[in-house]
Amino acid sequence: MINQYDIYLVNLEPTIGHEIKKSRPCAVISPNEINYSIDTVIIAPMTTKSHKYPTRVEVNFQDKKGFIVLDQIRSVDKLRLIKMLGKLDKGTIKTVKSVIREMLVE
Repeated sequence: MINQYDIYLVNLEPTIGHEIKKSRPCAVISPNEINYSIDTVIIAPMTTKSHKYPTRVEVNFQDKKGFIVLDQIRSVDKLRLIKMLGKLDKGTIKTVKSVIREMLVE
């Protein structure tokens, strides 16, 4: 089962323009109702190379500092998910929710 806030290695190719490329860790942000019902999930890519922007959440994962790139949220087929790597911690989840709310709701 794929759960909200799990982190998966995801194949993001092919991409165009400034989309984040290659296989990389991504946080699943779609709610479990979607994850359990349809063949796509909504993900936010993670990167270690970025600048601090309001739409990017700092994260420590696998002993690396990086960012969850919420300005590049996308839906992907579950076939793109290569393997589960872990799960976001509660503090990061709270920050992700806050940034998404500010970006898309308020």
